[in-house]
Amino acid sequence: MIRRWRRRSRQVRVELFTRWTLYALPWIMLVVMAGPLPGRLRDEGVAGGLAWAQLGLSAVQSVLAIPLLRRGIEHRRREREVPWGLLALATVPMVAGQGAGVAVLSTVGAPDGSAFMTAATMNTLPFSLSSALLLSVRAFTLLHAGIGAATLTALAAAGEGPFMVVGSAFAVLLMAALALFTVRSSIWMLVVMWELDASREVQARLAVAEERLRFGRDLHDVMGRNLAVIALKSELAVQLARRGRPEAAEQMAEVQRIAQESQREVRDVVRGYRGADLQVELAGARSVLRAARVDCRIEYPGGDGDSGRDGDSGEGADGGWGSDGDWAGELPAAVRSALGWVVREGTTNVLRHAEAVRCTVRVGPGRAADGDRTAVLIMENDGVSDPGTPASAGTAGNGLKGLRERLAPLGGTLWSGPGEGGTYRLRAEVPLSADPGREGRQGREGREGREGGGL
Repeated sequence: MIRRWRRRSRQVRVELFTRWTLYALPWIMLVVMAGPLPGRLRDEGVAGGLAWAQLGLSAVQSVLAIPLLRRGIEHRRREREVPWGLLALATVPMVAGQGAGVAVLSTVGAPDGSAFMTAATMNTLPFSLSSALLLSVRAFTLLHAGIGAATLTALAAAGEGPFMVVGSAFAVLLMAALALFTVRSSIWMLVVMWELDASREVQARLAVAEERLRFGRDLHDVMGRNLAVIALKSELAVQLARRGRPEAAEQMAEVQRIAQESQREVRDVVRGYRGADLQVELAGARSVLRAARVDCRIEYPGGDGDSGRDGDSGEGADGGWGSDGDWAGELPAAVRSALGWVVREGTTNVLRHAEAVRCTVRVGPGRAADGDRTAVLIMENDGVSDPGTPASAGTAGNGLKGLRERLAPLGGTLWSGPGEGGTYRLRAEVPLSADPGREGRQGREGREGREGGGL
């Protein structure tokens, strides 16, 4: 149960907590504000029967309040209409309970004011809590003003004193105002949270649409002119070939050259569209994780990390992180881009699959088995509840699979699994001599390293 609760998002937790608090409130008030009713249940005659009737009607109201509150929350989300039939049904035990309370007050009396509290609270609060979400403020006010007036009239007709008459009517209005404020303020916070979540979804969709438009625009700018030239020169080559002119071969060679150039330009567009910069991704990860209330610590000598170099916290054959003081400035663009993608995917995993409190990202130099200098990135968080689960033990989803495919042409390796102290660790290592165009020897070695590395 606790594990299922922790796997839920914060928004779902807040919504469930608010819902069940409202559902339990009528029962809590029934227990707390029952007053002298339990003692009267032992009475014989009319007083005992009225006490049992009043308690039963209050319990019925509390039962009906749960579906009414649920429908009220759905009504506030504009998912359902007002259930007028159920609301009218809940009115019946409220009116009957109020009548039983007045009868108890008239029969037994209330020298200590206990019957007054019982009649004013138990008989109206469950109905007030549920109707606060289903009715407008004006309708709610008018309805409870009528209930207060009816209570005042009934007590006056029963011959009660002015203090008890006015006090009972005032108690009805006071409890109604308390219910309206409590329920409306709770649901107002939920509505704000729902609207914020919806706005985030819209913002994400707009960002994706904007990026698609940008990519389409860039692709059109690159391909539009080249395709027009290819079409023109192809038509000219056809006409020259029909006339038997040797210039047709020259035109087709030019078409081939332009097609190859277009292919290269499209690769550049796609590479720029999907590129990532290490320093930018580190800054973005720190900003996003801290916004999610995760204490993010960046250790990167080449950026504005929180601690810079830390000689005791890393791995690598050179004696620790940052032992090469100027290595960060020597990172090739391909290596920075690959590590940037690791940071981006690791940050996404922390946000989506972990309930982390702390996250540390360390980037530093290392040495491969053959002595080559490498760049090593370790991302570690404490959000894994059970380090022995398959997901924690290195079972990769599509994101980690895509990272391995990105690192393979560079001869890089990726490992994910449990770290020290119940943490989860993501480790990427890329040679500094990586060549993104070389998928032969280094790519094969990278794949062999992953297969033999126990991932």
